[in-house]
Amino acid sequence: MSKAEFEEQGLAKNPNLELPQLVFTIKNGFDKDGGAQKALRAAMEHEHMSPYYTHVCGLLSWKVDKALLTRMQASNAETLKKLEETLEDAKQNLGETEIRDAMVARAEHFSRIGDREQALSALEETLGKTISLGQKLDILFHYIRLGFFYSDTQLIARNVEEAKRLIEEGGDWDRRNRLKVYEGLHRMMLRDFAGAAQLLLDGVATFTCYEVMPYERFITYTVLTSIIALGRVELKKRCLCASEILEVLHSNDLLRTYLNAFYNCQYAAFFGALAEVEGLLQHDRLLAQHARFYVREMRILAYTQLLESYRSLTMESMAQSFGVSVAFIDAELSRFIAAGRLNCKIDKVGGVVVTNRPDHKNAQYQATIKEGDLLLNRVQKLSRVINI
Repeated sequence: MSKAEFEEQGLAKNPNLELPQLVFTIKNGFDKDGGAQKALRAAMEHEHMSPYYTHVCGLLSWKVDKALLTRMQASNAETLKKLEETLEDAKQNLGETEIRDAMVARAEHFSRIGDREQALSALEETLGKTISLGQKLDILFHYIRLGFFYSDTQLIARNVEEAKRLIEEGGDWDRRNRLKVYEGLHRMMLRDFAGAAQLLLDGVATFTCYEVMPYERFITYTVLTSIIALGRVELKKRCLCASEILEVLHSNDLLRTYLNAFYNCQYAAFFGALAEVEGLLQHDRLLAQHARFYVREMRILAYTQLLESYRSLTMESMAQSFGVSVAFIDAELSRFIAAGRLNCKIDKVGGVVVTNRPDHKNAQYQATIKEGDLLLNRVQKLSRVINI
């Protein structure tokens, strides 16, 4: 089955998670040609999103088009009236399944038009009428998507935990994989890149969450989190040798250069790609707040990777490796050494960086001695109690 067919058979894009990205683009001044503004207005008008339109106008300081707002509100009122009539008819003449279907349709309507409070209330009411485990999970997934839409991490966390509990009771293959992607995205939002990488990598071969993001963006998130979280061996095995990831990298020059340059120790190319990746992060609403942290940690990883290969090397050689000036390397290393992030020292007179590798065996020995002392103290206290 092709990717397009998977996308067609997947869940509806409700709410449409592209809209908050468009709002972010406009709000932060990245919409130079006005394309994002046109796309956002067209999407809101097409779905008659009167509550969300009012919210966006306040957020972006737009003048409210009263005629457009009136038309959207009238359309929503008519749609809601039909949905309420369907629900009432189901309650009077049909069974529990039809009642629940009508309640789901009403909740999806509120979600689609951007009425957050009504959507949450309708979903809660629907959840109370739902018995099937799979249908309960679908409602929880809708809660999580609303959390992504409004950047409500507490709403996401609460429903991810509940979904994990239900999955353990017997969730199917598709919903298990979907939950991994949702949770991985949530962890990425919280800067837990290690946890996000493992979950996103697990979903690479079975990705069907087109209601959340396109597959290409999913692979981008997967690579960005993997490169900062995984060791070299695992990075090669799960990213550089993964056919699904390589297929996307083939058409993404930046991501391919970024990953390969880091792994192959081509530091000048890596620094150039990292500068572009920083711009990519700053334009992404989920990662923008982590952009400075991410870039700093990746620079530290690159410096550490180079220094691990030498006992010492000249500042000039290191600067040439990264394609920067000696003054830049001096300032960078000084800052990271002072913060305890790099195990080396700078010989300013000789212009040399001397590595100072931590003695892992000695550290393990000291930790064992310390834990042994604690154990002996506890045994002695216990013996006194027993003797008494």
